Amino acid sequence: MTERPEHVPEQQQEWPGTQSELSPPADHGETSWTGRDRLVGKRAVITGGDSGIGRAVAVTFAKEGADVLIAHLPDEQGDAEETAELVRAEGRRAVLHAGDLRTAAAVRELADRAVSELGGCDVLVCNAAFQMAQEDLGAFPADQIERTFATNVFGHFWLIQALAPQLEDGGSVLVTTSVQAYSPSDHLLDYAATKAALNNLVVNLAQELGAKGIRVNAVAPGPIWTPLIPATMEPGNVEGFGEDTPLGRPGQPVEVAAAFVFLASDEASYVSGTVVGVTGGKPVF
Repeated sequence: MTERPEHVPEQQQEWPGTQSELSPPADHGETSWTGRDRLVGKRAVITGGDSGIGRAVAVTFAKEGADVLIAHLPDEQGDAEETAELVRAEGRRAVLHAGDLRTAAAVRELADRAVSELGGCDVLVCNAAFQMAQEDLGAFPADQIERTFATNVFGHFWLIQALAPQLEDGGSVLVTTSVQAYSPSDHLLDYAATKAALNNLVVNLAQELGAKGIRVNAVAPGPIWTPLIPATMEPGNVEGFGEDTPLGRPGQPVEVAAAFVFLASDEASYVSGTVVGVTGGKPVF
């Protein structure tokens, strides 16, 4: 198993952050993940797939036999291209789609691209997210609240709505929520609220889409070491990130991706409407 760094030094990045500046580097499964052909022939759409958890999902899915479409912000083109190369190195197809999924029109464009480029979609991973820490309630600007909900909730809703017909009879929807939905931090008020909304959406969608043969589940990460952390946390709060968990360290993106692989595979054929916590021991209930 790849050694897991236990201490994160203080550092800052400009939003949205980049993998190349992350210290220590994160593990996305590039060498640590061994594929077992659990997703052979699957076509996956992954939002926020350029870095962090999204990159790890793309890499592990490719190692398991899936082709992937990676949706990312235009500002994240460099990281997205690196992720695509990691996917192609596994002999799988990688399609890049740059766009901001805060409007129904942008989401529709992504859904149409998935159908035209991949021929459809078997696994939809709604992972794109925005967060920005603020000192207290009064510091949260209105445009940030709108951006956080549009990115984290509205975009996911529209994308599931658009691709549901493609997922019928065996498809799977996977949503990235967060331990913040259960134990919110006061400096992430808006972000935590969106993740709680997603938990509710997953449970409701599992009821509605189950009759169409679509499974809907969520993965709730705890403190995971990604570029989002130094790019959005306040100065002085990055050092020691994740050491407050019972396991005493931050999680790696590949450790979260393991849950996505399971939920996307036939091994989870009777799992729907649940939230899997990958939190280092922090409770998700």
